[in-house]
Amino acid sequence: MNLTFTAEEQAFRQEVRAFLETSLPGAIRERVRLGRRLTADDHIRWQNLLSERGWLGANWPKAHGGPGWSPVQRHIFDEECAAAHAPTVVPFGVNMVAPVLMKFGSEEQQQYYLPRILGNRDWWCQGYSEPGAGSDLAGLRTRAVRDGDHYIVTGQKTWTTLGQHANMMFCLVRTDPEAKKQAGISFLLIDMASPGISVRPIVTLDGAHEVNEVFLDEVRVPVANRVGEEGEGWTCAKFLLTHERTGIAGLGHAKQALRHLKTLAMHVQHRGKPLLELPSFRHRVVKAELELMALEVTNLRVIAAARDGGVPGAESSLLKVRGSELRQELSELTRRALGPAALPFFPDFLHGDAEFDDPELAEAAAASAQYFNRRKLSIYGGANEIQKSIVAKTILGM
Repeated sequence: MNLTFTAEEQAFRQEVRAFLETSLPGAIRERVRLGRRLTADDHIRWQNLLSERGWLGANWPKAHGGPGWSPVQRHIFDEECAAAHAPTVVPFGVNMVAPVLMKFGSEEQQQYYLPRILGNRDWWCQGYSEPGAGSDLAGLRTRAVRDGDHYIVTGQKTWTTLGQHANMMFCLVRTDPEAKKQAGISFLLIDMASPGISVRPIVTLDGAHEVNEVFLDEVRVPVANRVGEEGEGWTCAKFLLTHERTGIAGLGHAKQALRHLKTLAMHVQHRGKPLLELPSFRHRVVKAELELMALEVTNLRVIAAARDGGVPGAESSLLKVRGSELRQELSELTRRALGPAALPFFPDFLHGDAEFDDPELAEAAAASAQYFNRRKLSIYGGANEIQKSIVAKTILGM
């Protein structure tokens, strides 16, 4: 494939860069740069600005209100947003359930939910994983029993990211307990304000309230909120997961992390020389950079293959595995480069309740928290071991 950007694509990059320079609020940019926690209002404020520009649904076709960008334009947009320290768009509505609705949803569902997603009127969360069904998602046990025009849903979901802010959840439920694992699953859209739903926070290793447990106790969900036919939810789930795993590669963020690491390693001194000149450290940095270049080429190939609305194949599993491993390696190298400065943990600073007079402390404050948080990358969205099995079976025929 031709890896040289055209004049039009370079002009598009400048357009995105100019928008970010003038429209991204400085306070939000600085919080992202320093690794501080973002509030729900921060996310909504930024996504409203993207929506007003018509850029929130970056992967949406024009027919559904998106910009109709090419895969390369989406790649450029993601890269520039990461470089500018823009918040990551909360993916559950715009990048995950929206493509499912476009592919499998009824016309009524599309007309109702898609404009609400673009207008930031709904905050979605994902009801997939359960205490006994994480990597083996098909083993889920949340039940949905038909009762006239409703399903009665009972069960538990876990690791529900940002569920404390959500008013809607797309959820996998078991509608036929007698069928084979995948065949008895349906895909429901559930109002989080429904009676019988409770959300319990889970505090992660870095001290953040990012994920939750969600309990469903005889929650009534209209049959009209089922996407696709009953028992065909696994098809929707697989379609959604390929989009999720492609995004998890986090290419733009990895490139920004590498730039930050190299700058840091030139600033930090080791025996009177920049740390980047230490052969053992430089070797790891160069190795990460080469692997990141290979990942970028693979990423461009995958998104190009999906440009006409097709489903990314098992290659998305490769992106998930390598992308998560690389981001973990970069966070590890950053923590090592900072040395003792990365040891303290300052939750008050990360939450915005305290400030530092020393700018170097502010720069280092998030290093350990980010290192611990990145441990999740190889687990969520399908554990890397599971993704390797998918690659072995689907691509290698093993």
